[in-house]
Amino acid sequence: MSDAFYSVLGPDRFQATELTRGPWDPELQHAGPPAALLGRAVERHGDRGDLQVARVTFEIMRPLPIAELRVATLLAGEAEVMRATALRVRTADLDLPAGLVPGPRLPGPDAGRSMPFFPTGQEVGYHTAMDVRFVAGSFLEPGPATVWMRMRHPLVPGEAPSPLCRVLVAADSGNGVSAALDYRRWRFINPDLTVYLMRLPAGDWVALEAATTATAGVGLADTTLHDEQGPIGRAAQALFIDRR
Repeated sequence: MSDAFYSVLGPDRFQATELTRGPWDPELQHAGPPAALLGRAVERHGDRGDLQVARVTFEIMRPLPIAELRVATLLAGEAEVMRATALRVRTADLDLPAGLVPGPRLPGPDAGRSMPFFPTGQEVGYHTAMDVRFVAGSFLEPGPATVWMRMRHPLVPGEAPSPLCRVLVAADSGNGVSAALDYRRWRFINPDLTVYLMRLPAGDWVALEAATTATAGVGLADTTLHDEQGPIGRAAQALFIDRR
């Protein structure tokens, strides 16, 4: 088994490993790892150290194959499969008044439960590459859920994942953990992901406090993101809904 989500083939070329495998098709990636791969490229752009990603939007134009990828936008062969647009804001020590961050801390990952992932028929994939602890709900229980997630493997070999990569690799799971429909009868695939961050996560764990709503073939997964110190931002996913 691979020891990272991607192996490095060159400065902008990566080979997706089986750890990126998603739940819908054994030949396709979960969108969390490629979101982190594009987030890594965003962080490496430019030389200013005072900029923080405040918003990043991913458009997923095609299914993401477990294959060789090139990063500018994400290319599989000559086909563009995913692109990211990021907004970076300068950070500063402004001595702001206390109490601006809403919401209490969640129960920590030690209070969570390990629960089964959707059955994928595969021994290795994103479902084995992530450590998952549910505080409320589960993958197999329809409705809102709160879950802590952390990477079991680096994004690329020999490199500790950055805080941005840790949150992006998890944030794409909001629709999965808070599924409103039975996965055995329905598909609810997100063609996009937008993540807003007021600060980067501290520590390895990121929590998703997620809920899904759906109408006539279109849905929305809305997720509040947390670390162990409290809320850090929000994620939103539009959902394509269809019968299996």
